[in-house]
Amino acid sequence: MKRFYTLVEARGGDGGHEIFLDGRPVRTPAKAALQVPTPQLAAAIVAEWEAQGEKVEPRSMPLTGLANAAIDRIGPDRDAFVRGLSVYGETDLLCYRADSPAPLVDRQSEQWDPLLAWARHRFDIDFEVVEGLMHREQPAGTVDRLRKAVETRDAFALAGLSQLTTISGSLVIALALAEDAFDGDTAWSAATVDESWQIEQWGEDLDATRLLQSRRRDFEAALRFLKLLA
Repeated sequence: MKRFYTLVEARGGDGGHEIFLDGRPVRTPAKAALQVPTPQLAAAIVAEWEAQGEKVEPRSMPLTGLANAAIDRIGPDRDAFVRGLSVYGETDLLCYRADSPAPLVDRQSEQWDPLLAWARHRFDIDFEVVEGLMHREQPAGTVDRLRKAVETRDAFALAGLSQLTTISGSLVIALALAEDAFDGDTAWSAATVDESWQIEQWGEDLDATRLLQSRRRDFEAALRFLKLLA
């Protein structure tokens, strides 16, 4: 849509920080007030709206989009959202390994084993790690404790955690980032081991590269969103 405002500002205090355009409150797609929990997230959302040109491009405002999701999608039915996100703990990317070639097997182990080791220590759990893509059930205690790690988070934290999980295919990677146990570059490298391997073997495909770049932008936006909640 065409830009219709001049002044963007955040107002609020301990109860939350609301975004205003020319003195009028911004509304989410479901018509709720766009109100976020921290001043630093509010400031970053203000910057997104200020950076718009003659047209407002929602795709260029990922923090606003995540805040909208937290308010409209997660907040009204948080328990159902937690259940859906927790399912990733049963099929985590890091637990499904290639059986060949040896360099790929080694690379997966090098980048994925430290993340699983962190999760084992952090949540006192263990994992079934298998070769191939055939589903293997994880121990019930593992699934339960990962679910509990998810359900302790509020709607805004769940919005960021969800995007990290769905992009990476790994709840462990998302939780490790949420708890500052690994940096973003290390996590992204782990999440894209297979894609990087394919590129090295067969060369870059322009469409695939663009898709990977788009995924990384969304991944980095979700990580930034979580950090702005702290």
